[in-house]
Formats: sequence, structure tokens, C-alpha cells
Amino acid sequence: MDAYILIHAQMGTAAEIARAVRGMKDVLAVDAVTGPYDVIVRAQADSQHGLDAMVLSRIQALPGVYRTLTCPIWGRARPHHLPVAAGGWGS
Repeated sequence: MDAYILIHAQMGTAAEIARAVRGMKDVLAVDAVTGPYDVIVRAQADSQHGLDAMVLSRIQALPGVYRTLTCPIWGRARPHHLPVAAGGWGS
């Protein structure tokens, strides 16, 4: 099971959280972003229970993590199947 984990960090801690999460087992990608969340993690686990354990015991335990939102991935669209506006991507 793959999921996106959105992390809301306390001010000034996003880079440190991103570095710590990047080194965790089962983490596929980590990006520091702007917006309502500060770090977005792509992770995998063998089950919902494994995903919950990762978030609760490892990610939420990091200093500076204020709140998390876990979004399990249930399907994946391929770019060539997505509707494209006239003129192509980014126009």
C-alpha cells in the first residue's frame, strides 16, 4: 500500500523534518513544499496497519511535526489517459 503523507511542521523545522524522513525505511520520496503543508512524503507499507505504525511511531514522533494527513493511494492515472486542455500540458 502506497500513500502520501502531508506534514504540517512548526515554523523553521521543515528542512530538518524532510532530512529525517528521507532516511526512514519504506519512504519513496520526500519534498519540502509551500502551502498549507510543509513536507510531502510518498511512502509504502505492506498494510494499513504498517502505514499507521510508520506515521504514528516514526513521523509524528519527530520534533517539529505539528500535524499529519495520510492519503492512501487507491488508484493511479497515467498521464496519457488524463484529459489535456487544448494546446497541451502547461498551456
